[in-house]
Amino acid sequence: MENPQDLCNIEGDGDARKAAVFTSPTSSGSSGGPDYRLFGRQASVHQCMGGGKAADILLWKRRTISFGIIIVATVAWLLFERSGLSFLSICSDVLLILIVLLFLHANYCVIRNRQLQALPELVLSEEMVNNAAASFRVKINNVLHMAHDITLGKDFRLFFKVVVCLWLLSVIGSYFSFFTLAYIGTVISITVPALYSKYEEHVDRYCGMIQRQFSKHYKIVDESVFNRLPRNISKDKDL
Repeated sequence: MENPQDLCNIEGDGDARKAAVFTSPTSSGSSGGPDYRLFGRQASVHQCMGGGKAADILLWKRRTISFGIIIVATVAWLLFERSGLSFLSICSDVLLILIVLLFLHANYCVIRNRQLQALPELVLSEEMVNNAAASFRVKINNVLHMAHDITLGKDFRLFFKVVVCLWLLSVIGSYFSFFTLAYIGTVISITVPALYSKYEEHVDRYCGMIQRQFSKHYKIVDESVFNRLPRNISKDKDL
């Protein structure tokens, strides 16, 4: 059996200590599930998130930017939810003020014989567009394939999961607006990865316990209910 530590690229002493906990023989028999890792990952949290600038921001390795995102998101949420203005009005006003300020700044520099700062050209490369389109096409095809299976009644488990997810979204949407949900999602995406990276060992241990208990109950339901439904449906079709 391969050692899980060989599958991970450890970053720093903190990650090495965490990997030692997962692979220590004394902890392999504990009830916390030391071999369990959230989402089945085999690398560090930083590497699973891409290992770039975005991962640094989400893990609060660039505290100024991370804190700035929360401040901007909070201000935007207050503008959209408390001002009473529509999304189109606020976006138009912000763009109008930005364009006027940039135009006045450029003319002021010309009058004062000052050199304007060079602005980077914002150009989308053909490779970037093709990669984005290819990734988007794959995801759309997967969704269409799932919809096809649900429509034909081929996969009851998938149908059950989709119904539950849509029902939960409907319930959540009845209590929160779109901008509130977007704000909550932004705050969660900034805070939860950093908290998980800090308390990774404890979270993985408790999630392993929950996952095993859920698997036991799901297996019982699967054997007693789900596995019988496709057979009954097929028999009804034959009749």
